[in-house]
Amino acid sequence: MLVKSLGYFAAVLQVIAISACSSLPILTPDMAMQAPKAIRLENANGPISNQQSKKIIANIKKNGVETNIFDKHLALISNIIGSPLVVGNKVQLLVDGPATYAAMLTAIDSAVDHINMETYIVEDDEIGQQFAAVLIAKQRSGVQVNLIYDSAGSHNTPKAFFNLLKASGINVLEFNPINPLDKRKDWEWNQRDHRKLLIVDGKIAFLGGINISSVYASGSSGSRPSKASKQSKDSEKKMPWRDTHLQLAGPVVAEFQKLFTQTWQQQKGEPLAAKAYFPVLSNQGIEVVRAIGSNPDEAYSQIYATLLSAINSAETQVFLTNAYFVPDPQLLTALKEAVKRGADVRLLLPDKTDSSLVFYASRSYYDELLRADVKIYEHQAALLHAKTALIDGVWSTVGSTNLDWRSFVNNQEINAVMLGQDFGAQMQNQFEKDLASSKQITLQDWRKRSLGARIKEQSARLWARLL
Repeated sequence: MLVKSLGYFAAVLQVIAISACSSLPILTPDMAMQAPKAIRLENANGPISNQQSKKIIANIKKNGVETNIFDKHLALISNIIGSPLVVGNKVQLLVDGPATYAAMLTAIDSAVDHINMETYIVEDDEIGQQFAAVLIAKQRSGVQVNLIYDSAGSHNTPKAFFNLLKASGINVLEFNPINPLDKRKDWEWNQRDHRKLLIVDGKIAFLGGINISSVYASGSSGSRPSKASKQSKDSEKKMPWRDTHLQLAGPVVAEFQKLFTQTWQQQKGEPLAAKAYFPVLSNQGIEVVRAIGSNPDEAYSQIYATLLSAINSAETQVFLTNAYFVPDPQLLTALKEAVKRGADVRLLLPDKTDSSLVFYASRSYYDELLRADVKIYEHQAALLHAKTALIDGVWSTVGSTNLDWRSFVNNQEINAVMLGQDFGAQMQNQFEKDLASSKQITLQDWRKRSLGARIKEQSARLWARLL
């Protein structure tokens, strides 16, 4: 009787949802359908000539397979308005918390002028206290520390934690305070700062999916929790987390610095102390990188526009790794159409989660995608929190953006897009490592799941735009 009642309730809600779906907006134009613009490259000295650009592009391509794929993605990303494509960067792929925190703390320790940090979550735990101690020490040594944290993401962190930072002289800014009495502009409680960004002396930048929290204290090679405990909040704190971050050096760091200062100004933070936020930068490597920040006040998400256009132009492969997969109709169509063109489309998604509602909403799309021959894998060895993509072996992105409505519409997000086969090979190597710890979901097996699971999936899907 209970199952029948739940089934009826889910069916009624599904009808309501279908009616509402007719008014879903088109999130962004497809850049692949626009006429290509002139490719704009910059280095440490600013815009470079067409002749120099051609030489740089030829050097990037010389070690790769001779196809027009790189040229196509280069032209596509040039169509996206905003920050430029910047050459001369060094990009290091950081896997999991321990490696990322070690690199971040080393950079912080080397700071001589300023440290800018922007994060969704900073917890008052072992990792949070470790970062607080080094940041306070740096502030007291004369290095200006500026911190932006999200009010909702860090709502469990006591005010005393931030008050201690402020007492040392650190400039602390709470993004969109949950308490309307603390607002500094129009109260937009649903707009959150989901970025994870650290900039040291304007010369080194870190970004990706990793917050400041002890859940990342062990790498993803820790012991595997039992299936019985995978949805438990207590076990969530104990299970290993799998995530991806980047360390960047070179001219593109200035673009990330601009995004940080824009957020500070938009949130009406106290004026930043006079420091060398934009030092003269030199070329540090060979990577072509674009800094992309999305803002809910913009007409559409630039990160999503860039990703969607890259998928719509994919010829050989689309490899997406993401923690929260609740796609809109355009993304679903793009993935299915890529398969029709002959591309190998693979989704690497979580088997364990810190959000049951998102977990089941995500699974509600499996049947449709599997029928379209999209390959789906669920990561078994750890809680997957990474947000990365690799397309055609030459277009890569790492950042904070999930593949869900919240990231596309309500959140501030930040990503780096890398063009080139060298970094693409590193991304592919990591994707294959993750697949080795994953289980492929087949349509035949998927349709054997229980009625209870199906009801949870369809019920959770009703909240897709709010997750």
